[in-house]
Amino acid sequence: MKVVIIEDQAEIVEAVSMCFELRWPDVTVLSTGEGIKGLELIEAESPDVVILDLGLPDIDGFEVLHQIDLFSNVPIIVLTVRNQKMDIVRGLEAGADDYITKPFDHIEFLARVKAVLRRTSMPQLKRNTEPFQSGKLRIDFDTREVSLDGKKVKLTPIEYNLLQHLAKNAGHVMSHHALLEKVWGVEYTNATDYLKVHIQRLRAKLCDNLSAPELIVTERRVGYKLVKSS
Repeated sequence: MKVVIIEDQAEIVEAVSMCFELRWPDVTVLSTGEGIKGLELIEAESPDVVILDLGLPDIDGFEVLHQIDLFSNVPIIVLTVRNQKMDIVRGLEAGADDYITKPFDHIEFLARVKAVLRRTSMPQLKRNTEPFQSGKLRIDFDTREVSLDGKKVKLTPIEYNLLQHLAKNAGHVMSHHALLEKVWGVEYTNATDYLKVHIQRLRAKLCDNLSAPELIVTERRVGYKLVKSS
């Protein structure tokens, strides 16, 4: 496994590196204290996971998230002292897969990393599964390709997994609890902010009306439903 750490505090880099080396002895850890160099590392090395601090000396961590989203689907865990709900939501909206605040517990950190890796590398549905079609939306489960009116839609692994579960249950409401457990894991069944942010990202990418969605509709206090149309 290969990890890129973008963090300017040497003691945090050392602690995070030790966590990975304890769990994955053959891990390759690459680190930098600057966002620009971090982007270059990610593009050159294609890591399995990125650990990102938001308070970097050259560019803002949120900008790093935005730039990564333009060229890579690598899972990203934000590790930062910023613990305000607004920052957490903003980080998730910018493309983070998880958000951990400092100081952090090493055991919890490893559990969260394992959970992120598990959900971003979920196995595909069995081959020869019929594609899903609803209006202009088409999902090819065999290739994991999503298209809208014939144009390919770029989704992160989590966004795809979320859409896949909604599509498999099209026409039926999936509860917040069920979606969080299936996509994020049992450790995240109360993390409704994660679900809300990713639903909004999905709606935006699928050109669903954000103020009055018609494709992914909200069942107030219950969950979400993917509407199947001809």
